[in-house]
Amino acid sequence: MIGVVDYGGANHASVVNAVDNLGFDYFISDNKKSLDDAEKIILPGVGAAPNVMQQLQNKGLDTYLKLTGKPILGICIGMQIMYETSSEGNTDGLSIFDGKVKKFEPRTDKPVPHMGWNEVRFDKTYSDLNGYYYFANSYYADVSEQTTAISSYGDKFSAMTSIKNFTGVQFHPEKSGSLGYQFLQRFLSA
Repeated sequence: MIGVVDYGGANHASVVNAVDNLGFDYFISDNKKSLDDAEKIILPGVGAAPNVMQQLQNKGLDTYLKLTGKPILGICIGMQIMYETSSEGNTDGLSIFDGKVKKFEPRTDKPVPHMGWNEVRFDKTYSDLNGYYYFANSYYADVSEQTTAISSYGDKFSAMTSIKNFTGVQFHPEKSGSLGYQFLQRFLSA
């Protein structure tokens, strides 16, 4: 059973559709007790860091997520809130990953938000899934020792970051076609 966290305004529909299409049972919840029934947890994408963190704090999910020990996948904003801070509203994150999430600097050839397909290069764990994935983001995290996949939008940034039971992806696997579904299948099946 997959628990999809509801923190208001998130992109639940496409995430649960992908999870369902892959044959996994799921539920959507903002409740710690019900999330205890999940084998894995997804923090879906789309939202603003200050609002998402406020919703998690209001429900006590900020501490719960850090301590649960269950595999957790953060997508887009779900990844960004796993960092120490975000420049979006100068927001404190969950401090799971080291570093700060920053806003892309707009360039003539690189408008912000960054929307579209970009190449992702994974480390050995997912290297067979290297290819193009869909992004929709204005914020990013620098490449670090915790980075497990890299993409580039003017400069290189973390497309995936992993430590212990936490995985965050800046791209949207649920909107990334066959490769995205393969990525989700591997995470959800592991």
